[in-house]
Amino acid sequence: MQVSSQQLKAFLLDKKLVSRDDLVKAEKTADKSKEDLEDILIKERFIPEKELIKLKAYILGIPFIDLKQIDIEPETLRIIPEPIARKNNIVAFKKTRDELEVAMLDPSNLQTIDFIKKKTNLKIRPRFTSREGIREVLKKYQKSLEAEFGEIIKRESQKTILPEMKLIEGKRDGEGVDLKKAAEELPIIKIVDTLIKHAILQRASDIHVEPSEKEVIVRYRIDGILHDAMILPKQVHSGITARIKVLSNLRLDEHRLPQDGRFKIESETQKISFRVSILPTFFGEKIVMRLLIEGAKRFTLENLGFWGENLERIHRAIKKPYGMILATGPTGCGKTTTLYTIMEILNQPGVNICTIEDPIEYQIPRVNQTQVSPKIGFTFASGLRALVRQDPNIIMVGEIRDSETASLAVNAALTGHLVLSTLHTNTAAGAMPRLMDMGIEPFLIASTINIILAQRLARKLCPESREEYRLTKAEIAEMGKDINMEELSEILKKEKIIQANTKWEDISFYKPKPSKGCLDGYKSRIGLREVLEVSDTVKEMIIKRATSDQIEKQARKEGMLTMLEDGFVKAIQGETSLEEVLRVTGE
Repeated sequence: MQVSSQQLKAFLLDKKLVSRDDLVKAEKTADKSKEDLEDILIKERFIPEKELIKLKAYILGIPFIDLKQIDIEPETLRIIPEPIARKNNIVAFKKTRDELEVAMLDPSNLQTIDFIKKKTNLKIRPRFTSREGIREVLKKYQKSLEAEFGEIIKRESQKTILPEMKLIEGKRDGEGVDLKKAAEELPIIKIVDTLIKHAILQRASDIHVEPSEKEVIVRYRIDGILHDAMILPKQVHSGITARIKVLSNLRLDEHRLPQDGRFKIESETQKISFRVSILPTFFGEKIVMRLLIEGAKRFTLENLGFWGENLERIHRAIKKPYGMILATGPTGCGKTTTLYTIMEILNQPGVNICTIEDPIEYQIPRVNQTQVSPKIGFTFASGLRALVRQDPNIIMVGEIRDSETASLAVNAALTGHLVLSTLHTNTAAGAMPRLMDMGIEPFLIASTINIILAQRLARKLCPESREEYRLTKAEIAEMGKDINMEELSEILKKEKIIQANTKWEDISFYKPKPSKGCLDGYKSRIGLREVLEVSDTVKEMIIKRATSDQIEKQARKEGMLTMLEDGFVKAIQGETSLEEVLRVTGE
């Protein structure tokens, strides 16, 4: 049930949808690039995608459905679960007693049709539709998600008295009892369970529950980008907060101070740990839950995005028996994952590895992991003091937050331990002045630090959802205002990413292209890295209190690639898009 190229060309000319000259151009481009004629016609804008699909529907005798013009019942939409709909670009839009009408990009996908037929026990009537129509309907899953429990919320919130979050002294005990009761109400349990279930289905890394004056906004962070998931009535906010506090074993009657906790859920296929942070805001307590999949596939330095000289530098640093390895960057950029991966490499039977973390994100066999607890005075500093008495070879400190922890970590590195830790700085070179600000003497920094890693996470292009293009001279000139294009070109040639005589106009880049598996063209993330090895020259500069810019300049002379340059390499290799690189590096 496919339209042949000859058929398509004949009908395009007969209907005068494409001129003969344009069709010849498209054919030549398709032959040269080994792409489908249809893709070239759409990409080069010889014909709108919707018109081409309508023509194919006419040729094959399959009706075309404009999903934008149809009001789909939530119950009908949910017949096909969202993950299947999103992956296969298929949605259910009309159901009768024995039949189900489905809109698809590819009605010849018999495997998907057969799967839905077996699942629903209905006769399936496939219809053509446009990618734009599918995209619009997939947004309606958000509405169907609300419909899954929306009526229960409205009905039950009128019956159940949910206590207001009033910070009145002396009324805590009674309020706590009411909150506990609200947390155990069936509608509240269902709401929280549904929030979590859909976050897992959509591969979210964080769930944000944000109270405003009249409503509660729920957002999911997917591949580093926040997306609105749903809007809930304000009445349920106190119940949701109480439910999450009960799950996380937090104080129900505390609304004025931040609280942190965690809980774990288990399904047939995976265990997921939730790290919970609750923060008082003007309109109530804001909740952020981070999802951590336990027993997930272990990373290697290569699939984290390290390559070439950067990879060799890390391997040289971790072979040293003492000193410091620092990972830097903002919150959520994958610093801890990088350190865990290094620990996996170092985790041998003859080595004692001890960690002090807040919180323990993943459990590693044969590694002694300790969780800080500031409530009882067990901080990074006090925990680090205890760890050095545990005869460790390698110490991992979750984060250097203050002068005391920094001083203890440096002393541990000086006395024969390999210390791994994280620091919040924007660049690798920025770690030096940050440590000096914490009161660490420059000669101690120079004596202990082996290597500093800085990183950001960029969204990764789906291999089947990317489109090749070249930069124009105007775009190259515009980029040259912020980037030394000649210097970058030399680095790419040196690393053999491009050939010696290649010009910028000849280099292929890639951008996201909608596909069955990835509607926005991105899936998962990849690291953009810079690795600063502390050479003898850099050590001398640290002792002389050189600025971070001076240190970075010297490191680049010694072959260090910046995150932006590393991002350009990954953009040329098709791992990510140039737009993503510029977005995450802030250039």
